[in-house]
Amino acid sequence: MKKTKFLSALIFLGFSIISFGQTADELKKELSSKKDSIAKLQSKADAIQKQINALHGWRKGAFGTIGASFSGFNNWYSRNAPNASAGNIGITVNGFANLIEDKFFWRNSGGINLGWVKLDDKAIVGDEDFETATDVFTITSLYGRRLDKKWAVSALAEYRTTLIDNFNNPGFLDFGVGFTWTPTERLVVVIHPGNYNFVFSKGNADFESSPGAKLVADYTATYHKLNVKSNLSVFTSYNDSNLSNWNWTNSFSYNLWKSLGLGFEFGLRNNKQEALNNALITDTTATFGTIDNKIQNYWLFGVSYAF
Repeated sequence: MKKTKFLSALIFLGFSIISFGQTADELKKELSSKKDSIAKLQSKADAIQKQINALHGWRKGAFGTIGASFSGFNNWYSRNAPNASAGNIGITVNGFANLIEDKFFWRNSGGINLGWVKLDDKAIVGDEDFETATDVFTITSLYGRRLDKKWAVSALAEYRTTLIDNFNNPGFLDFGVGFTWTPTERLVVVIHPGNYNFVFSKGNADFESSPGAKLVADYTATYHKLNVKSNLSVFTSYNDSNLSNWNWTNSFSYNLWKSLGLGFEFGLRNNKQEALNNALITDTTATFGTIDNKIQNYWLFGVSYAF
């Protein structure tokens, strides 16, 4: 009797294992089938989105990133300041509003990057507030009259400054005319040999406006859940190479859940006039030939939100 029960238990266990194996294989096949179906649906959705992008009219969008970190130390004797708190906050917003028609286009975009940092040593009075770390504001407007599907005669206005500290001091306004090349919906290349770079400043700041050539390359795209925007803006002065400048900003956001995700932005800039103005704060004898014009940069990583 005991042997019969034991054999029955073994047979039942064997069937259970076989049944579980078959069930797992079936589930794997079903999962693979579902993934194929999702891929096909995504492909159809991408095709429909391309058709929507090809339609005329207004196209608008925006996404931003918020990054923040806070820390505190109490009686942490391995530090020079054992009692201190620190904080870092950064915000970026990138948006666009484009009007696309058969005979013309009007493309508008703007970007803001603001950051604050604080290191509060409890033994020192007066360092409790946040200080500005990053301060970038850019807005552009491009109008083009089409010559064909890819080329247009165009006019561009681009303004760059800071918002928190020294608003419009300096402020750079480029205005020029030339041609715009749009090989795809994602890429816009502006080639303006007739451009004037207006520089606004106050007080004893040493800045100079000049005529020159303007080149802008802007790439904006969405790959499923990934949003990408890259903008390169170059001004070459006809008067003096020391008055030339360039800016390159790159923004990425990846949606994880609904409109929330992770965002990353970094920017590079080379502007010898800004470098000289900064050097004159501590050295009144500084000149273009004596300063070390290093490439400026900033970056931010944090939580992103797609509007």
